[in-house]
Amino acid sequence: MAATDNKPRASRPRDAASLVIHRKRGGHHEVLMGRRGKAARFKPGIYVFPGGGLERADYRARPLRPLPEEVAPQLAVASNPKRANALAMAAVREAYEEAGLIYGDHGDVGRVNHPTWRSFAEQGLAPDLSALDYLGRAVTPSYRPLRYHARFFAIPYERVSGRLGGDGELEDLKWVRLERYEGVEMMEVQEMMLETLGRRLRGHDAPAQKMIFNWGRIAKFDT
Repeated sequence: MAATDNKPRASRPRDAASLVIHRKRGGHHEVLMGRRGKAARFKPGIYVFPGGGLERADYRARPLRPLPEEVAPQLAVASNPKRANALAMAAVREAYEEAGLIYGDHGDVGRVNHPTWRSFAEQGLAPDLSALDYLGRAVTPSYRPLRYHARFFAIPYERVSGRLGGDGELEDLKWVRLERYEGVEMMEVQEMMLETLGRRLRGHDAPAQKMIFNWGRIAKFDT
């Protein structure tokens, strides 16, 4: 990377999305998280929500219903609803791949040359993106060579099906208590999303947030 003012030129962040699956057990709210393996290129050993990078197939797969119109601008996609929907579809796809849980109602995702979306099609399921709860977004620090612009969506566990398992990319998949996650090593962005989700589940107003990292500083503010 070329240097400018003694600082390397920041790499362009890759679009990514995660699905925060939550449930209520014994009067407490829990979220599903898994630990990145030691071989992971980005933040190994850290607990995260199921998620990953946007793929071309996510544009081609058809949702049962799109995201609400007011959500797309919050995703920083230049008011491009097609790209916004693709990001939400990526979150749904990654949850199925990494956790074995499928979010979809009776519908048709179309013919897409991708194993995950083919599985949706074979089961006659398509995601209803209008029911997703958008929590916020975050951009990886500019000094890192591997960067992501991640968006976070949430859905109740009651809306998904399947058996918890996945492809093994996330280890130690487990339910983490929303109000008490001390001892679970995670990044600040995961904590921020848990805080936002927790406020909403308690009936409080909590607008979607965004977190931008810049050379040792963190700018955290509402969208």
